Amino acid sequence: MPRSYRWLLAVSAVSSLLHTIVFLLLINAPVTHGYFGLASSNRISLDRMGRDCKSLFLTKRQQKLCNRDSEMAAVLLDAFRLSLSECRSQFKHERWNCSMSSDAHRYNILKEGMKETAFLSAISSAGLVHAIAQGCSRGSLERCSCDEVSFSDEANREAWKWGGCGDNLSYSQRFLKDFLKGKSTGSRDLRSKMDRHNSNLGLRAVRRRVQKVCKCHGISGACTTQTCWKQLGLFHDVGGDIKQRYERAVQVILANRADGENELVRRRAARRGDAGRDATASPGKGDLVYERASPDFCSPSIYSEGTGGRECDKVRTCDSLCCGRGYNIRSVMVTRACQCRFHWCCDVICQRCTTREEIHLCRV
Repeated sequence: MPRSYRWLLAVSAVSSLLHTIVFLLLINAPVTHGYFGLASSNRISLDRMGRDCKSLFLTKRQQKLCNRDSEMAAVLLDAFRLSLSECRSQFKHERWNCSMSSDAHRYNILKEGMKETAFLSAISSAGLVHAIAQGCSRGSLERCSCDEVSFSDEANREAWKWGGCGDNLSYSQRFLKDFLKGKSTGSRDLRSKMDRHNSNLGLRAVRRRVQKVCKCHGISGACTTQTCWKQLGLFHDVGGDIKQRYERAVQVILANRADGENELVRRRAARRGDAGRDATASPGKGDLVYERASPDFCSPSIYSEGTGGRECDKVRTCDSLCCGRGYNIRSVMVTRACQCRFHWCCDVICQRCTTREEIHLCRV
């Protein structure tokens, strides 16, 4: 066989091998193109994230949408910080504590489609729509302003009129849909349908807490006329709602319908006494959905650093958090503000007191 022909065969074999490797990497990568924040496969680095679109690790489509408004990058950064802070707050006493110290851990959680993946998807979308709605009402964004929708169907509409500056949830919902469009509208893939379902749940969690806020106007305090506007609820309440739905999340599979389309259905429970359950029931809009069971997060793994060394409350959380390994007691000196008094006007003057306290750390 001529040397040139052998060389061509070798090049062809190497090229085929490279194509195979690329294909395997693609099918095993997290399905997160078009996502944002905690649900994105991009790196999370607060040190490198700035107030410009390029530093937020966005897709090309998202960067284009971001660049339409000079302050959008700052609002998106607020959305990311909001969802991260709330995730850590809701899971601070759990074995998985929403730690972002390693992107590899988060990538693996996103890849598996667990309950934690579902929470990250929902809280990221909720944080995004919440931050943009308030960015509009604050005047931070150029392409939107206060919400102008009125409660025209209310019985007492003559007694009040719209005023103030309402949080623009209508604009933020439209932006969210366009910004996350890569998520797969119309896709038949299980992960795409799950993540879209969970993302919509996060949006509805924000929408459920919209409230009407009114201010009375009238002589001598009489509320003859009211100025009213829409205001978003506290994001901590939104996070608490999503956390409750995480606790009772529904495991799903993808099933074929009679018309050939695919839909999410509850996975049949393999326990005695479940024979009568409807195995083809679809999850409700208020159900957080996931594909695979979560690990226990007790020991270091590809998903977390484990719970060794974590501080716990010996009465409330040590038994669960330490996974039966027990805990060590350490004595530390703690300095706090003490003996505070009010000084007219208008200061609070405190001393600094140092005391010895015990803390409890899970054994490794």
